[in-house]
Order: sequence, then C-alpha cells, then structure tokens
Amino acid sequence: MTIHSLVRLDGTGGAVPQSDLEQFKSDFHGRIIDPDDPEYDAARAVWNATIDRRPGVIARCSGPADVIRAVRFAGRHGILTAVRAGAHNIAGNAVCDGGLVIDLSAMRGIRVDPGQHTVRIEAGATLADVDHETQAFGLAVPLGINSTTGVAGLTLGGGFGWLTRSLGLTADNLISADVVTADGDYIHASDDEHTDLFWALRGGGGNFGIVTSFEFHLHPVGPAVLAGPIVHPLGNAHRVLTEYRDHTASAPDAMTAWVVLRKAPPLPFLEPSVHGQEVLILALCHAGAIEDAEVAARPFRAIGTPIADAVGPCPFAAFQQAFDPLLTPGARNYWKSHNLVELSDGVIDTLIRYTEMLPSDETEIFLGHLGGRANRVRPEATAYPHRDANFVINLHTRWRDPADDPRCIEWARSLFADLAPYATGGVYVNFMPNDETDPDRLRAAYGPHWNRLTRVKRRYDPDNFFRMNQNITPAAEEQEAAE
Repeated sequence: MTIHSLVRLDGTGGAVPQSDLEQFKSDFHGRIIDPDDPEYDAARAVWNATIDRRPGVIARCSGPADVIRAVRFAGRHGILTAVRAGAHNIAGNAVCDGGLVIDLSAMRGIRVDPGQHTVRIEAGATLADVDHETQAFGLAVPLGINSTTGVAGLTLGGGFGWLTRSLGLTADNLISADVVTADGDYIHASDDEHTDLFWALRGGGGNFGIVTSFEFHLHPVGPAVLAGPIVHPLGNAHRVLTEYRDHTASAPDAMTAWVVLRKAPPLPFLEPSVHGQEVLILALCHAGAIEDAEVAARPFRAIGTPIADAVGPCPFAAFQQAFDPLLTPGARNYWKSHNLVELSDGVIDTLIRYTEMLPSDETEIFLGHLGGRANRVRPEATAYPHRDANFVINLHTRWRDPADDPRCIEWARSLFADLAPYATGGVYVNFMPNDETDPDRLRAAYGPHWNRLTRVKRRYDPDNFFRMNQNITPAAEEQEAAE
C-alpha cells in the first residue's frame, strides 16, 4: 500500500507516514483497497452514476473491531472520512474524494430470534438479506421498496415502504444499536443507554457515529401477501388519481397503495404495444390476511378500465424485489422530493402535465402512501419529524447519457418548483440530492428537532468528524449553555 497523501477534514492534502499506514494495514482484518488495487473502481462505485469520486483509500471492514481501528486511524490524522453501507444513497455520501471510505458492505450477518420476535442486523445488510432470513419464520421488519437498499441508511433516515402504514417506520421498530463514535469508542444505544443518541439515530442520518449493528422488532407478515401492480393509460390518470385520493382516505392501515407515473417498461403482463407509452401504475400491498386484503383492494381495482391488473397472492420477499429491475445501479439519477398532507387537484394536474413530458424512458414520479401507524407516533418521540405527511412524492429522474444531465435535472427542478405551493416544506432526508445544500432546505429535513440534534451532535461528534452526510453541525458551546 503506497499512499502518499490523504485529504484532511479541512480540505487540504496531507502526508500520512508510511509506517502508520503499514501499521493500520497490519492491524486490520478486512481488506484495504488503494487506487492501484484491481478492485478499486468497483469498490468506489455507488448506485448513482452521477457520483464519481476517488477516495484515497477504502477500508472494507470485517467487523466492529475494524471499524474502531479505521475511525481511530482517521481521527489521529484528521482524514476526511465517508461511511459506506448499502451505497444506495442518492447524494453519494458513501464516498469522498481523496479521503478514507469506511466500507461496511462485507458486514452482512443477521440473527433472528423467532421466539422474541427480534432480529440483529449488521450494517452492510440489504433488504434482500433481511427478508431472506426473517421470512423463513413468517416475520418481517418494515423496510423499503427496493431489495438492494441498505438497511443502515434507510433506518438512520427514518425508513418507509410497503409495511409503514401498518407497522410504522423502520426507525420506529429499532430496539437498539451498536455504535462506534468519533472517538473510536464502542457504545450501545437504546431506550436505557445513551438515550439521547438513540433518539437521534432514528431520523438524524449518519451524523453521530457508525452503527455497526441494529436490533429490530419483528412482526408476523406473509410469507404470502396480496400485492401487485395495476396499470392504467395516462389518459385515465385524472380519474384514477381522484378516486385513488378518496380510497386512500378510508383505507385500512394494512393496505398500502403507491402510484408510479412513467413510461411503461417491458413488463411480461403488458402487451408490446404498451411498452414505452406513458402510464399510471397503482402498486398495492396488503400486509394482512389474504381474505381481508381482497376486500381492501377491491375499491382500487375497481377504478376505471386498466390495461392490466397483476394483483394477487405472492411471496412478500418476491414483491420486495418486484421493482428491482427498474432501479439497477449504474444509471444517472437526480431526485427531488416533497412531503404532502393531501393530494389536491393542483397536485394531480401538475403530475399529469409533467408526465406528458418525461425527459427519459426511465424517469418516474412516484407517490408514496404514508399515514397510518407511522403518523400516530408522537413527533418528538424520534428524530424523524414528518408525522403529518400522508404522501411523499419523489421526482426520480433517471437516464444514461451524461449529455442529458442539464435537460433531465431541469425537468426535475421545474416540477419540484411547481409542486412546492402544495407541499408541507418538509423533506425526507434520504431523498435529498447532493446539491441541496441550502441551510433552510437542510433544516427542513430535520424540522423542529434541529436544535436538539445539534446538541446531540456536539456531545458525540463535537469536531464534525462525520460530515459526509446531510450534515448537522455541532451546537456552539454558548448555544448549548443558553439552552
């Protein structure tokens, strides 16, 4: 390993003594990957291809001890450090230019306790890893909608998906976490230990330390659920969205109905003539008994005359993977997002108008159906503040050619601006791109909890070592004293 210089926290380059590097490598049980390593380009790549950063060194950890060693090494030398888990983060904060990446992707152990309905998950695990283990017992953690998503980033930002309405956010189901702090200490956070940190981890992002493992509540789900897509032509979208709005208002918590507006992909149940045409997709998932699900799904399935209805009993783990082919790594992605309390006529009209001018075949607008149990949690109970959002809308612009960057990004920004009058002003932190650096927008992600989060940050990371994230700066000493 011949690394002459690593970028420091202040942005300058600095030489690290070769003897220190060699000692770090000797003590490290995982894999150290430098720019000369044949795996380097694969190791630095993240899901979003617009992110092209070149770390000085990547430390792929085998366990918590490696994480501790990497943090202490970086801390001693003041090295800019990023933390990689699932690397699905749209902003690309899992990598940094010139610094150190602490890579948790090899830490994917999962231990299910079916008797206690709990599971311990290491920080590199993906949703697919978790479902594989928990569904063997007919149990699940409420996670996301794409099986390649990392559990760590999802949880730290709040986390929502098919089970949110019935079981709460991913963060609401967190029991405890093992954390390596900026000092390299290894601590346990829960409702009984380091309670301020435990509160902050549930929605405050990766600002406070590196979580090496998470303990969650498990719930009976599946193995079979009623789920699947219903595809409508865009010409029917106004009627579909208007009736969808009415039905979601009275839907039971177990029923989740998301909307996707995009050009039809080559799904096997669609006629070839439909491929590439603008469509509206209702994606349904009911977390309960099939007979109850049939009743709850009936109003949604009765809307208009769909092109195709593929709703039916299926394995829950399979449905968690249903959208994976549309979300593969390697494409260029740019997201903008809003939280909504209601789906107003203005929102409906705006969504339809922009779907008629999608900038690429892979671009989609999705409307996540929230509410239910997640919104009955007190806003102050966790750092995730958006307990008033019944819908989250994500403008998921996706394309392949870098020459299309300006056109695709402008489409997303324009739609974002036109939707702003109907939105709450809040934003889901995991949907923020790397150019949303406006202080007011950042504070909107953390809402009324900002000041409390800065105080927790000061206690556990006073020098802002963990800054490759949607960053919360530590409270000033005088601010903390005044409060």
